[in-house]
Amino acid sequence: MKTLDLIESFSEFKEHKNIGRETLMHILEEVFRNALVKRYGTDDNFDIIVNIDKGDLEIFRNRTIVEDGHVEDEQHEVAYSDAIKIEADFEVGEELSEPVMMSEFGRRDILAIRQNLVGKIQDYEKSLVFQKYKERVGEIIVGEVHQPWSREVLVLDDEKIELILPKSEQIPSDHFRKGDSVKAVVLRVELRNNNPIITLSRTAPIFLEKLLMAEVPEIYDGLITIRNVVRMPGERAKVAVESYDDRIDPVGSCVGMRGNRIHGIVRELRNENIDVIHYTSRADVLIQRALSPAKVSSVKINEETKNAEVYMAPDQVSLAIGKGGCNIRLASKLSGYEIEVYRDTDEDYEDVDLKEFADEIDQWIIDEFIKKGYDTAKSVLSLSKDELMRRIDLEEETLDHVLSVLKAEFEEEA
Repeated sequence: MKTLDLIESFSEFKEHKNIGRETLMHILEEVFRNALVKRYGTDDNFDIIVNIDKGDLEIFRNRTIVEDGHVEDEQHEVAYSDAIKIEADFEVGEELSEPVMMSEFGRRDILAIRQNLVGKIQDYEKSLVFQKYKERVGEIIVGEVHQPWSREVLVLDDEKIELILPKSEQIPSDHFRKGDSVKAVVLRVELRNNNPIITLSRTAPIFLEKLLMAEVPEIYDGLITIRNVVRMPGERAKVAVESYDDRIDPVGSCVGMRGNRIHGIVRELRNENIDVIHYTSRADVLIQRALSPAKVSSVKINEETKNAEVYMAPDQVSLAIGKGGCNIRLASKLSGYEIEVYRDTDEDYEDVDLKEFADEIDQWIIDEFIKKGYDTAKSVLSLSKDELMRRIDLEEETLDHVLSVLKAEFEEEA
């Protein structure tokens, strides 16, 4: 392989990989210096001149001319008789600069140089990708699905850089096909075996935060601050916002006229319900707002244990708990307090926990009631049979048995 071929091939490589001219020159020089050290044992008396634009690379070996018979170091010195064969007017003490031809390198040396060059350039490319995305952590990117797999989706950005969207970072109802456009946030960037691994997420709270920032100019401009975001991806999310300008309604600004700002985000998140609440430093008020749409009667807070006892009307309990306990869990995360819900009624002290009936009612049936927010006998008996049939997924015969057991408890007490 000729020198010209080497330089031209990597000049073309530069065009494809967008590597700067100076950077490629530096890489070429470094690779050839390594080859010189391997061949001659040193590179300190060699000059390497690289001209990428012309496809030129020249190597010169510099040695001091000494008298015949006084050569002690062949790598740095040359005999006078050998020097005058190159140029007749050389004198002892002068420096001889000889070009090193590529023909002096064997085929294996040339292949090793080429492989080293490819490796160096690829490493440089990887470092560029790593640095680029390290600075973009927390930003939203839009890519194209290149290959969907069972455990992750391979996404390509506009520069064909590979990004990974793991199954754990996808919304449960997400389903991607090759060629689909996907929007996600850069979650983390790490090096594995010198390869940059860029992980995306659609479930991280910051994804919702960045979507809001893109949709709500007041957030982008700093007029509204997002204080906290909690999510159960694909189910429900709660966002606490505040404004330092009394003229701006933070909740109304985020929702938009007729919900036009929030609707686009809801669609992007696969119909995830988003509750936007007005942040306050008062923990009791924040908890009340976080439990929306349930109406709270009173809140008792224990700052030492970070627990909150919340009292409300019996018909509000199921709203506070939410489907599968979703609402109360998110409210706890948003407020930072472990929330316990109690029914606000004068007769609560006479009530009986449903778990007390485990010897007469199957546990799975009790669990069904508790999931819907009915954890005491009176909370079940407060509703009609027809209402219970609509709310609890049980057969009529099973429901009749439960009601008869609960009614019998209070008849015995009477």
